[in-house]
Amino acid sequence: MFKKAVEAKSHQRISGADKKKLRRNLRDKFARASDADLDVLLPTKSEITVSKFQNRVHVYSIEGDFPMFLDVDGRGSEIFPTVFALWKVPELLPSFILKAGEVSRFVLSGADLMFPGISIPSEGLPSFPAGEPWAVKVPGNPAPIAVGSTAISSTEAQKAGFRGKALRITHYYRDYLWEAVEGRYVPNAGFLEDVVFEDPACSSSVQACDSSEIAADELDDQGDGISSKEVGESVNTGDIASEPYPASVVETESSNDVVQQVTTDMGDMRMKDDVSTAESIADEQHISPVQDVDSYLDKCLLQALHTTVKDKDLPMPGSTLWSNHVLPCRPSGVTLDIKKSSHKKLSKWLQAKSSNGLISVKEDKYKKETMLYSINRGHPDYLSFKPDRRREQKADQPGGQSANENRQQKVLEVAEIYKSSAHVNPIFASVGADTGNYYSASEASDIVFQYVEKENLVKATNKSIVILDPKLCDALFKGAIKKGSTYPTEIHKKDLGSTFISRMQAHHVVNRGAESVIRKGAIKTVQIVTERRQGNKKVTKVAGLETFLIDAEALASELQKKFACSTSVADLPGKKGLEVLIQGGVIDDVARYLVEQYSVPKRYIEILDKTKK
Repeated sequence: MFKKAVEAKSHQRISGADKKKLRRNLRDKFARASDADLDVLLPTKSEITVSKFQNRVHVYSIEGDFPMFLDVDGRGSEIFPTVFALWKVPELLPSFILKAGEVSRFVLSGADLMFPGISIPSEGLPSFPAGEPWAVKVPGNPAPIAVGSTAISSTEAQKAGFRGKALRITHYYRDYLWEAVEGRYVPNAGFLEDVVFEDPACSSSVQACDSSEIAADELDDQGDGISSKEVGESVNTGDIASEPYPASVVETESSNDVVQQVTTDMGDMRMKDDVSTAESIADEQHISPVQDVDSYLDKCLLQALHTTVKDKDLPMPGSTLWSNHVLPCRPSGVTLDIKKSSHKKLSKWLQAKSSNGLISVKEDKYKKETMLYSINRGHPDYLSFKPDRRREQKADQPGGQSANENRQQKVLEVAEIYKSSAHVNPIFASVGADTGNYYSASEASDIVFQYVEKENLVKATNKSIVILDPKLCDALFKGAIKKGSTYPTEIHKKDLGSTFISRMQAHHVVNRGAESVIRKGAIKTVQIVTERRQGNKKVTKVAGLETFLIDAEALASELQKKFACSTSVADLPGKKGLEVLIQGGVIDDVARYLVEQYSVPKRYIEILDKTKK
């Protein structure tokens, strides 16, 4: 459904009557949803917006928050919750449990789910009709990764010996709908970039680990269990413990060869695991498994603090530190499991490192997550640790240094930041914050919550409500309320941060290599347009490159070599900036090149093909 980028034709608020109609439809559609669940997903006092897409899909969102439901045909007959909705109410839909976390790579590549990829309990699957909405989960992780409709009924599946397609995937984590959401997040540290594993903070550690091991063994006997994508597309499976899967999985009569290859690969992996297990037992007299895991955790944390965790990125959620920084630093072939350490939980491990003085962490009572606030780079452990330099050694090879420098020049970091305005200056002054600095969204939210705590504005009878004193009320609503309307006297905590940020000056910072720039306003997009010229020839134009610090002349030279076509650079008429012109209709190729080579986020690229009728 959202495997490819689709632009919304319109965004509009729905009326109160339509809101009630939507809730009635959802209550009839999802029998598991209670009134309390619907209040969580669609709060009664919140504004609901509908985005209408060119493929007829309607997406319902909480205004200023996340999309919650999508209507496939725009008529209300096929409604599915988004992954954001399922992360808030995980049991909204019945769920298929995958055999192992590695199988999620296929689902996140856009493939449909096959029955051999599902872990079927001994008592069998519950009965279900064809076309019923179901979710997909990974063993040991309560947060669903995808949602879709059943391809056949349970009776037909049993007759077929649980072979064939089980679920037609409609929406999944990391598809274009998820990518397009501002402030998107992951529910726990098990959600990585291209795969989802069990949640490290899950309390049922033994049960989750056992189910994963059983799932891996069953996977050997029954194949990968994932269908192909649409005709002409392939599934990129990634690397699995350095043992390659086939580049694509195509559902044809010759798929037995593919299944046999996957089974062989998984068998080799299991044999290696057995050997490593035997070696660890032999070494057990010297070091216990718990001490071994603790040692790897400390080394990976220090490696991350030296190489990838920058002070400008702080404060940082503990789950982000774990998934984006600590796990990528683990040695090749080593699997880190926080539950097998002496700390058992991610938060306890971070608290232990904080007690040691290496880092400073704090429990965010509003986000209910441990946050990394600072790094003590003068700590003896930090100073004595020598980070792994293997990546830099590869650059010493002939031609490697220049290639590494080119990669560094193309690495892009884009972030939205905010500056104090006349509306919120009194709040900054009250808590002693500098009005001249730039702040991230989380830092700005912390300032207003500091003020609330300082003035003791939390309602005594309801801790989720903040009472508005005159200074805070003016900061949030002065000039924004129509004449004749009364000012609100209180606000919900979940709305306080976003309302406060909306009253600040929006800026954005762009870093590329050693170059950095801060600009006022929202981030502008790169526009790629294909149109026809004389002689029915196509030309592709690229504008807006200055936003992401891309040298137009250098890009034109690269595209000339890549596409073997003529390119040129011209000034934009009546505007500041340059435009790259490429001969031919290479609109999709140019967009892909900007994403892969220059790290431009997909949501900041606009594509318009004027040659299509």
